[in-house]
Amino acid sequence: MRDVLEGLQTFQRDAFPKHRSLFERLYHNQDPRCLFITCSDSRVVPNLILQADPGELFIIRNAGNIVPPYGEGGEGVLASIEYAVEALGVRDIVLCGHTNCGAMKGILHPEKVAGMPNVANWCRHGEAARLEVEQQYPGVDDHEKMERMVEQNVILQVRNLLTHPSVRAGVEKGAMELYGWVYDILTGHMKGLDETGRAFVDLHLDEHGSPDEKRMLLEMEAVTSEEPESGNY
Repeated sequence: MRDVLEGLQTFQRDAFPKHRSLFERLYHNQDPRCLFITCSDSRVVPNLILQADPGELFIIRNAGNIVPPYGEGGEGVLASIEYAVEALGVRDIVLCGHTNCGAMKGILHPEKVAGMPNVANWCRHGEAARLEVEQQYPGVDDHEKMERMVEQNVILQVRNLLTHPSVRAGVEKGAMELYGWVYDILTGHMKGLDETGRAFVDLHLDEHGSPDEKRMLLEMEAVTSEEPESGNY
């Protein structure tokens, strides 16, 4: 813990005084410009990656940057999304995965998390992404499968975001923008979803990594309408 406490001391002695006016303003109110949902992985540091000051990002972190579908658990995630949208008025939501993600390894290889029942239960929210990878990329090596798993999980979790009432309402009004990103730990490179919500492109100032959310909603509704009603066999 010594290095942790030394870091705290350095912050209090050097960094905080330099930004005192910012922290005084933030004490009274926060007005983040973006809800950033990402993994708990220690190698992913949103404020560093985006060069954002305190107060600019409202951050949700968990294993695998997962957003359970509305009503299927994950109350802490649900509450944080709802608060960001309804109380803080956030209108941009970034769902950011990353390379070499331990949670994705656990989804692809359940035996790796068999001794951690809570982790295994949480990973079930990425099972649909695993099935998609197995179907679309049969026979690829484990490294390639991991790369595709990270991407498919981002796609799945962006779609899950659309099941949350506050998010869906914002999208339907044209007042909210969703983004699906993948951060490469090794290179610092970031790529994001294209308009179709199915493929990834390099991010730059003119390419934001934002899919057509209303199109995604229509696709999700079409799939739901094709599913048989319970009891009709």
